[in-house]
Amino acid sequence: MTVDLALIHYPVLNKRQEVIGSSVTNLDIHDIARAGKTYGVNAFYLVTPFVDQQNLIAEIVDHWLHGYGARYNADRREAFALIKVCGCLKDLYGEYAKQGVSRPFTLATSAKGLGREKISYPDLRQRLAQGEHCLLLFGTGWGLAPEVMSEIDAFLPPVAGGMAYNHLSVRSACAIVLDRLLGEESSPVVKCDC
Repeated sequence: MTVDLALIHYPVLNKRQEVIGSSVTNLDIHDIARAGKTYGVNAFYLVTPFVDQQNLIAEIVDHWLHGYGARYNADRREAFALIKVCGCLKDLYGEYAKQGVSRPFTLATSAKGLGREKISYPDLRQRLAQGEHCLLLFGTGWGLAPEVMSEIDAFLPPVAGGMAYNHLSVRSACAIVLDRLLGEESSPVVKCDC
């Protein structure tokens, strides 16, 4: 079972639904890398075309892989070893070609519940168990731009709490998706007649 993650910073949408590039955040880097390592993710791609943002990522990653952070917290070093930086999605997809593998089954989530082809978590879990390689795309800002959405293979169901308000941080949504997809099956609830 091979799962890769990609956090997309461009092209994404702002609240007016305009295509923008968003800023890389330290919290997203740390939390998604840690969640990825916890659930056995193969690679965590950070996608941004902005050189200053790529340099920031490199500085943060270097601290945790080779600097004081590596000596201070070996667990964080393991998580940061998953991180790779790409300038755009085309480059990310090109990484697979360089490795001699075909582009993985590519999925996204959307709080908007877009009406394209959907796949359930149990169905994707089964495909992964059968050896499917998948790439999960997560958008920053107000979500992935239409040109990204047009290239995915399927949508996972939205992460929703059953309330009208539905605006999770991307790192929270990523952790929930990973748990639904790769977490241990929950055991049945035992009722007590206490």
